[in-house]
Amino acid sequence: MLHRYRTFASAVALLLSAVAFTRAAPVAIAVHGGAGTLVREEMTQEREAEYRAELERALRAGHAVLVDGGSAVDAVVAAIVVLEDSPLFNAGRGAVFTHDGMVELDASLMDGYSNSAGAAAGVRTVRNPIRLARAVMEDSPHVLLAGRGAEEFATEQGLELVANEYFHTERRRSDLDRVKASAVGKTTTRADGANTDRDTAAFLASARYGTVGAVALDASGRLAAGTSTGGMTNKRWGRIGDSPLIGAGTFADRRCAVSCTGHGEYFIRGAIAYDVAARMDYAAADLDTATRQAIHEKLARAGGTGGLVAMDVQGNVAMPFNTRGMYRGAIHADGRMEIAIFADAEN
Repeated sequence: MLHRYRTFASAVALLLSAVAFTRAAPVAIAVHGGAGTLVREEMTQEREAEYRAELERALRAGHAVLVDGGSAVDAVVAAIVVLEDSPLFNAGRGAVFTHDGMVELDASLMDGYSNSAGAAAGVRTVRNPIRLARAVMEDSPHVLLAGRGAEEFATEQGLELVANEYFHTERRRSDLDRVKASAVGKTTTRADGANTDRDTAAFLASARYGTVGAVALDASGRLAAGTSTGGMTNKRWGRIGDSPLIGAGTFADRRCAVSCTGHGEYFIRGAIAYDVAARMDYAAADLDTATRQAIHEKLARAGGTGGLVAMDVQGNVAMPFNTRGMYRGAIHADGRMEIAIFADAEN
């Protein structure tokens, strides 16, 4: 009888120890708000402060979920919703315009533990496309839904719908006008009358970019990644980039989680998000090496520009990019917060 009691007591002790370990396990989250031609001298202190504040809000929203015992998927969605609701980023409210003056949105989400994924492309009325991506992942047998069918599914799932005008901002309307003017050989004029050739070239380069994303590690050691975007300014013909494509713009498994931003066609051709995981799996590369090789070697060699945020199962974070800047931030496993914008950033 005493032996049975000791055995039972030992089992309870082991269980309590496991629970304590799980609760003490590190959690971490990282986000990005797009990569592109970001130059410190061309951004006011006020605008930089606005971007930093929104990145911090997203980080804290996701981190609060993790600290409260929520899943990595929960945290990724919470962080991205903040960025989708902000007019500062090219996702959700504040997304760029298509050639026809509409906003079309894409998003994807992947649970690294279960290997499940969901995505939506070309939607016009879903307030938070990342929530639609989650509904596709959890409440449908599919991975990717597009256009009217995706919106019909969103309606059936009870997701919040809005008029397309909800996403419109004057800033993005001006961006569209500027791209169209350049496309027909017209010039743009700055208020100070300065030469705009270099400014226009830089703007046209940055018009390709703009995506938000997040990766997270929860207390159970599970990883998740998500990405959301409005795509490219002046896009036509139903163009879809890498953001809603699993393996191109988003990927997560039990080893790492990756969310990408940049010139989508290159990320699609290179399967960049999955490439990071493959390097870690097949070549036994660590996270820093795998992400650096994917962005600074493979992507750059192909002529692509952009960046990514990634995390491994130990909570290590990598945020490489080959552009002049990338809106990015992380709350690391030790609780340290990091937020940066420019390539020469001092956090």
